[in-house]
Amino acid sequence: MKIAVFETEGWEQRAFDVLADGHKIQFFSEPLSKEKPGNAADAEMISTFIYSDLSREIIQRFNRLKLIATRSTGFDHIDTEYCRQRGIVVSNVPTYGDHTVAEHVFALLLTISHRLCEAIDRTRKGDFSSKGLQGFDLRGKTLGVIGTGNIGQRAIEIARGMGMKVLAYDVKPDESLASALGFRYAGMDELLGGSDAVTLHVPANKKTHHLLSGPEFSKMKDGVVLINTSRGTVVDVMALARALAEGKVAAAGLDVLPEEPLIQEEAELLRSFYEKKYDLERLLSGHILLNLRNVVITPHNAFNTREAVERILETTVENIRAFAQGEPQNVVVGKD
Repeated sequence: MKIAVFETEGWEQRAFDVLADGHKIQFFSEPLSKEKPGNAADAEMISTFIYSDLSREIIQRFNRLKLIATRSTGFDHIDTEYCRQRGIVVSNVPTYGDHTVAEHVFALLLTISHRLCEAIDRTRKGDFSSKGLQGFDLRGKTLGVIGTGNIGQRAIEIARGMGMKVLAYDVKPDESLASALGFRYAGMDELLGGSDAVTLHVPANKKTHHLLSGPEFSKMKDGVVLINTSRGTVVDVMALARALAEGKVAAAGLDVLPEEPLIQEEAELLRSFYEKKYDLERLLSGHILLNLRNVVITPHNAFNTREAVERILETTVENIRAFAQGEPQNVVVGKD
């Protein structure tokens, strides 16, 4: 079958080598667009990233198209309704960083609980005093997990492995999951009031915008630690700054901030590192939370491990292979 792969560099193209036997593959470095349609109108499968235009007008140019394999979780750049009408299957990469992001949650939490930033900074200056560096154990503490999707579940597993108790909130509680992983679902107010640390694992949408704001912080246990590796807009940062100043929140570990409005998903941010599309250093340099000593901020890097990046490409290749073998996987739009 003929495969056209758009938006690829050399290191990405090598991942598709395993398909060379039995398939003809064309690579295009530019996104698919009206101005740059690529010379692949007879392709039976195409793979793109999120910058390609996969509107009806563009898809119509591929008269033999059977599969669109997007190298992303999101697929809102694709006219899925037209794909349904044409019987074109659309597959995505549903997950690639579950364990990766969950591990970063605890990297932030342990950095705070063991006061690692201050300790490292102090010893680099030649001061080996431990005065003022006393931390706290995680074992026996209660972690509040808001959102029990894939990443939330991995965070719960790690927490339970460290001897923590877990309260969780989700709009669709799964009691069989709670029993299997050893946690308890609770209402939002109970979770906020009963957790020593709270971690967020929800998408950014209208319902989750400022999910944690002034009223929510006021319900939290005094001295709580907040961890956010989901999306910046989920937390009202001005309310968080007040809660930090008042001591309601003892510390915060943040991998995301609301000043990232153009970033749709982590894979897009990864590409921006190579293309220098976003200048996050300039964007975030004056942020109110950056200079607070009880706030640890990382540059939206929780997803960024070698294994997670490789999984994006590996899953896409497997999606193509599975479709060619008549067993489509990770399908978001089927022939029906």
